[in-house]
Amino acid sequence: MDRIESMAVRLVRRTGARGRLWACTALMCASMASWAQDSGPVKIGMVFPKQGPSASIGEFLSRGAMLAVEQHGKVLGRDVDVVFLDEPNAQLAQQNFQKLVDEHRVAGVVGANSSASALAMMGVAARSKTPLVVAGAAAREVTGANCNPYTFRFQATVPVQMAGLMPIVDKQGKKVYFITPAYAFGQDILRTGRTMLKSNGGQEAGVDEVPLNTADYSSYVLKIRAARPDAVVGGLVGQDLSNFLKAWNAMGMKDKIPYYEIAVSDTDFWDVGAASSAGTYVKPWYYNDPANSEAEKAFTKLFIEKYGRPPADKAYSGWLSMRSLLDAIDAAKSTEGPAVAAALEQWKDDKGAFPAYYRTWDHQLIRPSVIASIKKDITDKWDFFDVVGHTSQAEEDTLRDFGTKEEVGCNMPAR
Repeated sequence: MDRIESMAVRLVRRTGARGRLWACTALMCASMASWAQDSGPVKIGMVFPKQGPSASIGEFLSRGAMLAVEQHGKVLGRDVDVVFLDEPNAQLAQQNFQKLVDEHRVAGVVGANSSASALAMMGVAARSKTPLVVAGAAAREVTGANCNPYTFRFQATVPVQMAGLMPIVDKQGKKVYFITPAYAFGQDILRTGRTMLKSNGGQEAGVDEVPLNTADYSSYVLKIRAARPDAVVGGLVGQDLSNFLKAWNAMGMKDKIPYYEIAVSDTDFWDVGAASSAGTYVKPWYYNDPANSEAEKAFTKLFIEKYGRPPADKAYSGWLSMRSLLDAIDAAKSTEGPAVAAALEQWKDDKGAFPAYYRTWDHQLIRPSVIASIKKDITDKWDFFDVVGHTSQAEEDTLRDFGTKEEVGCNMPAR
């Protein structure tokens, strides 16, 4: 304390009489900074792709999140200031999360489209005790082996979504070809798909693990055609899925072999266009789902009014993720990380037919996903899908699909 006081005295002496009006002791400065933090805007971080093959996905994630901020209004009676940084890759996403913590002192972060980015950012969340709501990643490790007290996840895990998809694939035939991206998300799809295929007595017709940002898929399509599978199960994301479907259509495969995938975004299909879109998919949400709640319909209406197009499922992911964080800060009556994380564990969206909430022991959002097929005749610029079902109908079924503690593998450390 004496050392701090003496430093302050030296500062006053150096600045002279005029400077004394502005100089402050270290304790006074800290007090003033604390007062500014408690009375100024509540800062929220956002980390989504602004460039690269997932830029369009990042655009909808961020738009949905910002719409939630607009609808929510003030938090703790204060304005909300959102700091939006890029997610170009896992390493830079982690660095940007650290920047949000160190430089902007955010109360929480909504972000991570990719599983690799989520896994990289989670360590910062745990070390800094800053709540992270992961809006996009589906790899099981996020709420499984790598779970931590400050990470929450919107997207259903790969095993949950594959459990909804593989029974449909099984009806098509037993020979399945896998084409997945060569990183955490794709590896999880391949691992899970192989296990489910084997348990159903199926046969693996072939496998391709594809590098990110592959421009030409013609060689992969030729390999699939030569293998003559009953179905293809993919895991391609963003521009990679668009490039694949364009090649798939151009090489005459669209109506020959059915294509299936999980965790897709509407933007993938709006980019590729009606002529090349095909397949059946598990996705988090669809704007034209007859089962949507009144709150979801109001969100869709507001989004269309603001942006002149319907919200992609990723917009909904950003919207609900941000809503949960803002609600939790209000419920906690605090911006302190441990208090906000505790409030997120108690948060519930009970406005629909099925309440969505974060499971306390792994922080996975519990809610059904949508199963949808590309329409045979697409007549609307945006409405590409027919909703053919949901991964489950009752809460007990959904909880079963999301797995037990032993199956999930999350051993949450103490906060």
